[in-house]
Amino acid sequence: MQTVWRNILLGLGLLLADSRAAAAQEEIPFIPTPMDVVDRMLEIAEVKVGDLVYDLGSGDGRVIIRAAKKCGARGVGIEADPQLVDLSRAKAAEEGVSHLVEFRAGDALKVDVSPATVVTLYMFPWFNEQVRPVLQKSLRPGARVVSHDFDIPGWPPTKVEKLPEPEKKPGGAVHYHVIYLWRIGEKNGLR
Repeated sequence: MQTVWRNILLGLGLLLADSRAAAAQEEIPFIPTPMDVVDRMLEIAEVKVGDLVYDLGSGDGRVIIRAAKKCGARGVGIEADPQLVDLSRAKAAEEGVSHLVEFRAGDALKVDVSPATVVTLYMFPWFNEQVRPVLQKSLRPGARVVSHDFDIPGWPPTKVEKLPEPEKKPGGAVHYHVIYLWRIGEKNGLR
């Protein structure tokens, strides 16, 4: 009888471990943001000289590099994939903005964003929901958060803009990009 109970408990333990693994967050793939969307994100966030832009999940560095080139802003890209970090650094050097930007390999949910005046995101909703408390706690009044395609659950945005021209995908599909903006400290529940 003791063996039967031990086997039952072992089986329940394995089921619990499997369910925890299934509940683990899926990997967020690198999908480059089209440059016209990057430009509009920077415009909506009113990025300018003197801003420090943090891009969480910076991929190939295009948002940070563009903010430096187009707006004269400094930037920090946080990316989990070391190969993309290396690519970003090479692209920054090629574009002549290495003195304005840096790219770090790391977990975007654990980075200190308190120096940022602007935070950009192109992440899944589960990530946005998990990063929300970090943004609420760390960002100063006046900081802006701009997200491509995905809302931050429970935070009413200051502005939502659906871009008028769709991206045409292979096979004839189209995608209308949406940009969300939040300003920390405004009367929209951000503090």
